[in-house]
Amino acid sequence: MTDPTPLDTAHAAMTAAQDDDTARLRFFERIADVELYLLLEAEPEGDQISPVLLDDTYVLVFDRAARLGAYVGEPAPYVALSGRAIAGMLEGQPLGMAVNVGVAPSEILLPAEALDWLRDTLAHAPGEVEARIEQVLPPKGLPETLIAAIDAKLATATAMAAGAFLVGVSYAGGGRGHLLAFVGAIPRAQDALVRAASEALTFSGIEAGAMDVGFFAPSDPVVAKLAKVGLRFDLPQGEALQQTPRLPPGSDPAKPPILK
Repeated sequence: MTDPTPLDTAHAAMTAAQDDDTARLRFFERIADVELYLLLEAEPEGDQISPVLLDDTYVLVFDRAARLGAYVGEPAPYVALSGRAIAGMLEGQPLGMAVNVGVAPSEILLPAEALDWLRDTLAHAPGEVEARIEQVLPPKGLPETLIAAIDAKLATATAMAAGAFLVGVSYAGGGRGHLLAFVGAIPRAQDALVRAASEALTFSGIEAGAMDVGFFAPSDPVVAKLAKVGLRFDLPQGEALQQTPRLPPGSDPAKPPILK
């Protein structure tokens, strides 16, 4: 357990630069993305779970099962979910999240207000393009933090699209901006790709109006223009991800667990 986890690294960067909003955003992005092990009082009953609470205020989560084991000191029930899923599950509850308490350098208490902010942030979405594109231009003026964030997000979007291009665009009837254009996206993955683009934008600290999202068939004439002037992102290819969260036995994968 000596190797730092992504959460350890993000927490260390945030702690070292406490006035850096970008470092803080990246830490919360890691909280949303990583798999967390939520400590339970008992084994789940269908889709019903009973988290162990710290001071009646925080659920206890760990970014490694071994860290949960080190905290408890004996075998204990848990459920593994993404941080975003746990934050969503706690909506409407006056509960925060105690992360890696006592077992890792990334230990931190996130109050209920911080989870409210995270849920609101994750709910943001960029605009999907409906206007006709008049001109495709090279992208200009976007910070490297956004480009790196898009690259990191799309690196996990296995087989969701053939590729993506970041370009500048002008629209018929007026209007200019930047467009993240996905080529050959599978229909069921489009919502996930929009969410990935949105989070890359939001957690980079960039204004929401800085980028639109579009989807294009490989045969669309616009694709040749995108390839000519755009910044290309290669998505991993292979079997499409079956993005089913790890839920308690007997629960419905389409629904999050429910607190007792």
